[in-house]
Amino acid sequence: MRTDSGGGHLLFLRAGAVAASARANRPLPAKTFVSPAGSTRASIRNTLRARRAALSPTERIAATQALVTQVERIPEFMTDARIAGYWAIAGELPLAALMSGVQARGQTWHLPIVDDDGLLRFAPWRTGAALAANRFGIPEPVCTLEQSCAPDDLDVVLVPLLGFDRAGWRLGFGGGYYDRSFAFLRERQGPGKPVLVGIGYAVQEVDPIDAQPWDVRMDYIATERELIDLTPTP
Repeated sequence: MRTDSGGGHLLFLRAGAVAASARANRPLPAKTFVSPAGSTRASIRNTLRARRAALSPTERIAATQALVTQVERIPEFMTDARIAGYWAIAGELPLAALMSGVQARGQTWHLPIVDDDGLLRFAPWRTGAALAANRFGIPEPVCTLEQSCAPDDLDVVLVPLLGFDRAGWRLGFGGGYYDRSFAFLRERQGPGKPVLVGIGYAVQEVDPIDAQPWDVRMDYIATERELIDLTPTP
């Protein structure tokens, strides 16, 4: 199995009413997907997979580099010690360029590990370190339980997504791993840790998502075009 971060595809709020309304006036990208009335989450996911798959290799490469500029505007990402990413699959936005910056600054890059109970833990990983495919075929760091950390030990988490809206809600693949693992953040008021950053292409934006009780809101959404800041206004 490849463990390099180039061709190996390491390709991985509560918002106050004032913060949300302040950003509501920002024009939506022209390609925002408006789901037909009565659409199920499954049908919306299928549409979003197709939109992401339609991106050209040139668009993907450009988005990878442009994403760095947006994510590096987040103060905690530039200064805090424990940063978690993901190993990109199925066309997710690559994170290799972000990872190299994290390691150059002396921060620690983590990748998720799926526990048997359906929750995530996170383990440090550097380019070239051992990986093993999990039951879904996704590479994970090879480590002991003691070498991994719980979600609430992290400072910043870059979260993959299929869709997002401007209120910070996210559509994932439907497995619920991130929502379950970060459920402790649902009722937080004001800033907290870890900071959750949804990562996706601009074409994955959808009209407002009908949030469910188990959904966890993002603090930021980062695409190749912009950083949507959903943190509460002081």
